[in-house]
Amino acid sequence: MNKLTLALASTASLALAACAETPPESDTYEEAAAADQMANAEAMAPGTVVEVAQGDETFSTLVSAVTAAGLGETLSGEGPYTVFAPTNDAFAKIPDATLTELTTNDTETLGTILTYHVVEGNVDAATLTQAIADAGEGGYTITTVNGGTLTATVVDGDVVLTDAAGGTSTVTATDVAASNGVIHVIDTVLMPQ
Repeated sequence: MNKLTLALASTASLALAACAETPPESDTYEEAAAADQMANAEAMAPGTVVEVAQGDETFSTLVSAVTAAGLGETLSGEGPYTVFAPTNDAFAKIPDATLTELTTNDTETLGTILTYHVVEGNVDAATLTQAIADAGEGGYTITTVNGGTLTATVVDGDVVLTDAAGGTSTVTATDVAASNGVIHVIDTVLMPQ
């Protein structure tokens, strides 16, 4: 009988030890669920300004121009950047011969034009419209990363940017989130001179 009691006690001890080493199923399930949730959050997080533009066919001409000018790596950097991004329709307002010349032979000028659309910092629509209101009738002056300036005003409820050449572009969509900044969509390419 002692041998039977000893055998049962040993078996019970081994069973308890085995159970103590294996985490309960609920812990494993909760850990897996948390890992899945983190992976989904990372997958849903917006990419860089360049990656967001690459993911939207509306900006295919802009992406090609950024690539031609060698600015992809810069605009994929830490930032933050505010980009006034011209759509394909905005680029279509530029004569084909001029756009071809810029993207193939005059990439330095193209780079100057593109950096004229970029502002350091993350300036969301609310901040921009408040700055315009605070600036008064003359409009709010925005300094771009290439050193040029834009003037932002509100016309008939829309934010309008006036470039150095006197041309205007209307902001048609705002606050497109990127991991390194924000994109505001515009309907005309801005010119630094």
